[in-house]
Amino acid sequence: MAGTEVSSYPPLFREEKGSIHGGVEGEEGVKVGGGSSESDPLPVMDLECMEMEKLGEVCREWGIFRLVNHGIPLSLLSQLEDHAKRLFGLPFESKEAVFTTPVSYFWGTPALTKSGVALSQTPQNVNWVEGFNVPLSQLPLLQTQDPIIASFRLILEEYGRHLSRIARTLFDAMAKNLGHDPKQYESSLDESSGIVRVYRYPLRPNRDHASHMEVHTDSSVLSILNQDEVGGLEVLKDGEWLSASPISNTLVINVGDMMQVISNDDYKSVIHRVKVAKERERLSICYFVFPEENTVIKSSKYRPFSYNDFRNQVQEDIKTLGHKVGLERFKINDDSD
Repeated sequence: MAGTEVSSYPPLFREEKGSIHGGVEGEEGVKVGGGSSESDPLPVMDLECMEMEKLGEVCREWGIFRLVNHGIPLSLLSQLEDHAKRLFGLPFESKEAVFTTPVSYFWGTPALTKSGVALSQTPQNVNWVEGFNVPLSQLPLLQTQDPIIASFRLILEEYGRHLSRIARTLFDAMAKNLGHDPKQYESSLDESSGIVRVYRYPLRPNRDHASHMEVHTDSSVLSILNQDEVGGLEVLKDGEWLSASPISNTLVINVGDMMQVISNDDYKSVIHRVKVAKERERLSICYFVFPEENTVIKSSKYRPFSYNDFRNQVQEDIKTLGHKVGLERFKINDDSD
């Protein structure tokens, strides 16, 4: 496969360095549990037959679930993966030169600025990942003579329409479960903010199960993941890491930080990471959707803030501390002044 050509990897990934660690390899006192397609641990929700009581329970206890009957044609998912593999297979220098705006290329970190530029990382906390950042509302600005990139754009536009539909349907159901009027919370999920990140996790032949993306929560309202047959997503549940099995024609839905605040901590933003076996590359495609930037989110457990405030704080913490602090920055503490 073209994607395994060494020249397609960022230079840092072409030869393993013993001093580089991509995120958290393990946590003291946290057990790691296995997973398979026969015994997938994630709860399952059916978009065509939504069980409202179960949805609330899953968001409270898990913060993540598997979605079936989502309405995205399997052929569209296959085309998207095929095009992504072809583009990742381009030489590293070509990807950096071709993908600048509005679709940008990044590597070494999933932390990007609003414009899609990767925040700098030290060699000690490089994430073993590369990707394309796609702001869906700006896709019409991607003008190209390359037939593969042009086709990629059209597929992404169709995929984005499906994701917007799914995100709005799920959010409205969650809002109703919380006793909110979805119409009054429309600005809490802004479809025009939707971003697709296409990730490739390169081979790491010198490590058995290396951490390709560090432990984190998503800053979004909701995240919608399509992972290939390799898998590698792990979620933290009751002190144990559980593997989310790759199951064809299903999506994985993550509750994000913004949804946790909107729910006044009733729903949980799921803690997760990516660890991939050394002999396989992994491809995943994730959609993130956010509130309108300047909509003030109010909660009895957090001081009022907008998503713009939150994003700026996260980026400042990454620059100064090397990691995201997240919601704790906005939490109202009992002993606060």
